[in-house]
Amino acid sequence: MSHAFPRRRTAVLGLAFVATAALLAGCSATPAPTATLEPGEAASGTIVVSTFPFGVEEFQQAIVDPFEEATGITVELDTGSNADRLSKLELNGDASGIDVMLISDYYAALGQSKDLFAEVDEAEVPNLAEISDFAKEAQYDGPAYSYQLNGTLYRTDQMTAEQAADWETFGDPEYAGKIAMPDISVTAGQLTVSGIADVFGSDPYDVDEAFSTMASWNDNVLQYYTSSTEVSSLLSQGEIAAAPALSGFATSLVASGAPIAWTAPAEGKFMATNRAMIPVGAPNTPAANAFIDYLLSVEAQTSSAAIVGDLPVNPGATVPDELTEIAGEAATDPIGDGYSTLDIDTIVKNRTAWVDRFAREVSSL
Repeated sequence: MSHAFPRRRTAVLGLAFVATAALLAGCSATPAPTATLEPGEAASGTIVVSTFPFGVEEFQQAIVDPFEEATGITVELDTGSNADRLSKLELNGDASGIDVMLISDYYAALGQSKDLFAEVDEAEVPNLAEISDFAKEAQYDGPAYSYQLNGTLYRTDQMTAEQAADWETFGDPEYAGKIAMPDISVTAGQLTVSGIADVFGSDPYDVDEAFSTMASWNDNVLQYYTSSTEVSSLLSQGEIAAAPALSGFATSLVASGAPIAWTAPAEGKFMATNRAMIPVGAPNTPAANAFIDYLLSVEAQTSSAAIVGDLPVNPGATVPDELTEIAGEAATDPIGDGYSTLDIDTIVKNRTAWVDRFAREVSSL
C-alpha cells in the first residue's frame, strides 16, 4: 500500500501527557475492522469529526456544509480541548466512533506514541500531493491542514516593530511590568521557549538557557497567560506593551482599530501545525479520507482562510489581505520566510519534565 510519508514512530510509549489523561493509560480497546471501498465505489454515509471548541460555526460554513453538498456524506462534529478529546479516544478506542480528529501537532504525536492513529494513505487522499512539504512531515501519521506562527503582539503606541521583533526587548527595563508571556502549557509557550533557546542557547531544545533567560526577565512580566482571551484583554486595556503570541490572535485585535500589531521575530522563528488524523478503527475510513482530501483542496483551504482565518497549507489557496497584512510572506510561505517546525519526538519525550521545570524555574519566581 502506498503511504503519504514513511512513518517514524515516536518512541515515548507510556508517557503521561497531562495528569488527567494519565489515569486512562492502557484503556484503549482492540481496533475494529474499518470499511473499505470497492473499485469505483464512492464514499458515503456519516462521519464524526472531532475538532476544536472554538470557531465551530465558521468551520461549519467554510468546510462542513460545502463538503456535505459535494459528497452527500453527513458530518457530525464532536468538540472539545485537545487533551480531553485525546483522552476520550484513548479510553474508548474504536468505540469512540470518531472518524477524523483535527488536533494540534503535539497531541497528534502523543496519540501516535499510544498507537491511536492510522497512517493517512496518499492513494486515498490525492490532495496530499498538492500541499506544502512541511504539511506532510514524516513525523506524523496525518497531514497538517493549517499552521500557526509564533511572534509578538504589541501596542504600536508603546513599542516599534523592530523592538517587538527582538527577543531582548522582553528584558528591557523600559518595559518593567509591561510584558505578558505565554505559559509553556499553551502552543505559543513552547514555541516561545524554543525561540529563546535557539537565540540565546545552542538550539531550540536548550531549555536550560531558555528558562534562565526568561527567569531573568521576570521583573518585566505582569502575567504568564494561558488563553488568548487573557492576552487580548491585557493588550486592549493597555496593561501590557507586548506579548509573544500566535498570529491568529492578532486578526480581531487589528481589525478592531486598536493600536495593536503583530510581527515575526527577527530570529528564533517557530510554528506549530494542526493535523488531520484518522483514529485506528475509525468506523468509516473511506469517508474520512474523502473529508481530509476535501480539507486539503484549494477550494476548502481558500474558504477556511477567508472564513475561519486558518493559514493554508495548499499553495494554490488564496489568502485574504487581512492575513497577509498581519503575517506578511509567512502567510503564504512560512518556510521561505524563515519559520521552522519543531522536532515533535523531542517535544513529546521531554514535555512533562519541561512543564514541571517551567513552573518551578520561571513562572513561579
